[in-house]
Amino acid sequence: MNNLVDVAIQYGPTLFDGLKVSLTLTLLSLAFGLPLGLVFSFGVTARNKTFRYLSVFFVEVGRGAPALVLLQLMYYGLPNAEITLSSMASACLALTWTTAAYSAELIRGGIQSVPPGEVEGSHALGMSYRDCLRFVVIPQGLRIALPSLMGFAVLLFQATSLAYSVAVPELMSQAYSIGSSTFQYLPVFIVAGLLYAAISIPATWLSVFAERMLSRHL
Repeated sequence: MNNLVDVAIQYGPTLFDGLKVSLTLTLLSLAFGLPLGLVFSFGVTARNKTFRYLSVFFVEVGRGAPALVLLQLMYYGLPNAEITLSSMASACLALTWTTAAYSAELIRGGIQSVPPGEVEGSHALGMSYRDCLRFVVIPQGLRIALPSLMGFAVLLFQATSLAYSVAVPELMSQAYSIGSSTFQYLPVFIVAGLLYAAISIPATWLSVFAERMLSRHL
């Protein structure tokens, strides 16, 4: 126990720096991935074949390929095509793709859950198709999908530990580096696990709370 406390005190700042990188990577992936997911959610059912096929390709590959494979592809594969990205940019791009693919399906499910009567009502009021999407379908669809998107955000935060494989100095990478230099793997990984849990558990509770609150008004 004393060893665990000593490790937490001595290497806490380094682990916190890694935690900041993990959170930054999560927020960047969500910031870029969620808007793309919204576009793809409409793209997979679009009448335009080119748009539909491109959307289906990105969604299916993003969901079918493990995030670790996409990370390796971006960091080690793209240089063969003379495209070289930093480790952080590669990780952000790969996790953005994963986020866009999964969020597209979650948002599409939310949009399809909007009662048809409300769409018919908006048309009866003279709203155009675009206004109906903007003011009725998309807001309600996102509202329905919000708890699932929050749950996915927690999983995405945990998945940032995979960025260790492409040398991003996130929390897992810092923990492994400290363990390699001190051979105190057990206490270091316990502290790292507690830091992951300190973010994941409250975020999970928040998503459950949001789901209960929103379900009262649906």
